[in-house]
Amino acid sequence: MDKSTWYSKTSVMGIINVTPDSFSGDGFGINFDSAISQAVQFVKDGADIIDVGGESTRPPNLYKNVKEISVSEEIERVIPVIEGIRSQSDVCVSIDTSKSEVAIEAIRAGATIVNDIWGLKKDSKLVKVIADNNVYVVIMHNSLSDTYSDVVTDTINDLKQSIDFAENNGVERSKIIVDPGFGFAKNLNHNLEIIRRLSEYKFLESPILIGPSRKSTIGKILDLPVDDRLEGTSALVAVSIYNGANIVRVHDVRNIVRIAKMTDALVHGFKKS
Repeated sequence: MDKSTWYSKTSVMGIINVTPDSFSGDGFGINFDSAISQAVQFVKDGADIIDVGGESTRPPNLYKNVKEISVSEEIERVIPVIEGIRSQSDVCVSIDTSKSEVAIEAIRAGATIVNDIWGLKKDSKLVKVIADNNVYVVIMHNSLSDTYSDVVTDTINDLKQSIDFAENNGVERSKIIVDPGFGFAKNLNHNLEIIRRLSEYKFLESPILIGPSRKSTIGKILDLPVDDRLEGTSALVAVSIYNGANIVRVHDVRNIVRIAKMTDALVHGFKKS
């Protein structure tokens, strides 16, 4: 997989939460067989990437009782699932973690992307793991504050700092993917502004990943529970692709694959495969 992969069509990243407390209600807990089966189904439905996470990334300001789990517990959750996916498919696997120890084990098990919601700012050892193994990294914007002078400009500047840090520590530029962090340290209007102005993130010269799936912004606007936000997710995904998203991270793979294909045809023209 090379950098051109991200620009030939929109890639769909299917979410597999090996957690008991996912905000979206789709966590598999320690039911590894179900998680693996869901991942395999995602591949059949057209997913290009499977993103496996063992710890809830729910924002503490929105959800109570959010607790960090130990490294060993996170490893015990994700490794059997990654190995199970690898035994049945050659799909690209991403590990959703901010911990270097977890990333090492996930890469050994077959992950080729590290998806870090803290943009390489939480674990100082993670960048070396990524550089030494020459894997892809998703650098997401996150913060302890949701106050911005201009949410797009500020997040671009922050992401640029993380990109520079990664490159200065041996990560190849072509291996970096950026994520503006929809739903993380952002209020409703911040999130909408990011989607509306997503094309500005092209300044960073990296593939753009966006993850609006089932987020609370949709629930607030449509007044719908987390398991009834497909249409809202679809609207955000379509506009994101139109505005330059290269990868969309979603729960409802089958539906979003179709939406991505249709939007790609609208944006780039239709070429029958």
